[in-house]
Amino acid sequence: MITGNKGEWSEIYALFKLLGDKQLFLGNKDIEKLEGLVYPIIKILRSENNGNFEYSIQDEIILISGNEEILKIPISEFKDKALFLLNAIKKNKERTFSIPEIEDFMQSINCFSLKASSSAKTDITIVVHDQRTNQQPTLGFSIKSQLGSPSTLLNAGKTTNFIFNIVGINLTENEIRDINSIASRSKIMDRIVQIQNKGGQFVFVKTERKIFSNNLVLIDSLLPEILSQIVFDFYSSEFSNLTDLVNKTADKNPLNFDIENEHKFYEYKIKRFLTDVALGMMPSKVWTGKYDATGGYLIVKENGDVLCYHIYNRNEFEDYLLNNTKLDTASSSRHGFGEIYEENEELYFKLNLQIRFTK
Repeated sequence: MITGNKGEWSEIYALFKLLGDKQLFLGNKDIEKLEGLVYPIIKILRSENNGNFEYSIQDEIILISGNEEILKIPISEFKDKALFLLNAIKKNKERTFSIPEIEDFMQSINCFSLKASSSAKTDITIVVHDQRTNQQPTLGFSIKSQLGSPSTLLNAGKTTNFIFNIVGINLTENEIRDINSIASRSKIMDRIVQIQNKGGQFVFVKTERKIFSNNLVLIDSLLPEILSQIVFDFYSSEFSNLTDLVNKTADKNPLNFDIENEHKFYEYKIKRFLTDVALGMMPSKVWTGKYDATGGYLIVKENGDVLCYHIYNRNEFEDYLLNNTKLDTASSSRHGFGEIYEENEELYFKLNLQIRFTK
């Protein structure tokens, strides 16, 4: 029996829904359909552990090839099963669950697992017809579902810690212990406030891991400084949405960019960063800057719509990433941040970067 969580079942839902719709809708920054922009779907490719399968659309029939025999399934069946599956995912309260009626249908169409083969870079690959260019690009997607809990874009780790030097004060061991023992719900913000109240200032030094720093510098040489400001503002203010944090940083203009002509330096650079994270940059691995050329997201909305964001339509993709992400506080004990520590008679404080989708 196949079991999975809401996000995993959403992958199968997306397959059924897209085959039923026969077209791919593009989304805007507010996760609404972009009017007048659709890609007719020619076929969907899916890697299973027992081989690769093609789901080709021909009028009102789906042709499924990959095994010796070619299956022919009416599109209406995919529409019906998509609706049934959507309701089943929404209704279910368990962390993981099975849906026997859907499993039977899956097996009849050579679909044996919820997730595409782990060797595949993408969850689903779609060949579309682009009416603007008259081309048939092959687009690969990761599937993000709003039916479950919001997923992370950048996972926390010691790899994503930013190190700050505390300057302007000398603290006794007792004072350090008192500040580090603050255990309120907003303990990290409260510790920062205490340090500032005593006259301390936070000066960014570096990221904890060199690889992450170099990855950031590869994207933009000033990214470590810009992100350090955004991370600090997150922990020391009420803002968490990236749009707010970027605007706040732009207003302060800590890097003294020439903004006389209203260049959006900070927004532009953060969008580049988010795009690279979305398309493969990981803090712990050397980033070459090469995207998986077929990179993008399919968003399964709560109402069942499936919207596409793709590097092929870069502006919409970047706007979506910036407008639908926020910073999040990970476990400070696990990732080793949020406490004053001493090194070579200097005081330091680490803050962590984790980015999550807002829904």
